[in-house]
Amino acid sequence: MEAYQRSRRRDYSLDSSLGLVSTLSFPAIVGTADMMLKSAEVHLIGYEKIGNGHCTAIVRGGIANVRLAVESGEQTAKQFDQFVSSLVIPRPNPNLSVVLPITSRLHEIAEGGNYSRLSNQAIGLVETRGFPAMVGAADAMLKSADVNLAAYEKIGAGLCTAIIRGSVANVAVAVEAGMYEAESIGELNAVMVIPRPLDELEQTLPVASCWVEQLQPVNLPVNIKEQVAEREVLKLPDLTTLPVKVTEETYETLE
Repeated sequence: MEAYQRSRRRDYSLDSSLGLVSTLSFPAIVGTADMMLKSAEVHLIGYEKIGNGHCTAIVRGGIANVRLAVESGEQTAKQFDQFVSSLVIPRPNPNLSVVLPITSRLHEIAEGGNYSRLSNQAIGLVETRGFPAMVGAADAMLKSADVNLAAYEKIGAGLCTAIIRGSVANVAVAVEAGMYEAESIGELNAVMVIPRPLDELEQTLPVASCWVEQLQPVNLPVNIKEQVAEREVLKLPDLTTLPVKVTEETYETLE
């Protein structure tokens, strides 16, 4: 019991207030999270997607910074006309942290390190209602500008988002082309262009496995220019040349 109380005191003393902002589209929540990170000194833990298009950005930090970040995020989500709700909890109970996904990246953030995976390329997101419209939009974006399809995200209610990366100019051109293609095929729900994403935002976005392999190439251990030493072959002796004379012993049977 005393150990539990000491644990609770340590958790309450941490500078880790909780802030949440919820929207009705994935591009909107990414744009909202980007504004929250840039408006205050907070850490982005990630997103929680509960279906029917509802997405929530989760941040941690000091109470003043979290309040400022949530306020900025709420204003941004309202500008996109995608705002659902927001919440600030100054001292979340430790039991919340154990059960809910609100501290999943705190240890990783505390360890530090370089979070940049894609060299801070601009991000473009096109969300449609229906998979064919998203595939068509993705194809149009790839054909209209020098961009790469990094991944796609599904959040329920038929909503899916194509995520592209590239220079700011190319991403802007590609997103515009994707918008027109999505509208001609099905329903366009939301779009977003983030010119300069922060490292923490990059770390929370999905990345296709082929991108991970390209970013972390496997170096082959053999260099064809280097001479490879031949393996030493052990030659077995010729049994017919052995100096030992083998004699046979016969045994008489007892009558």
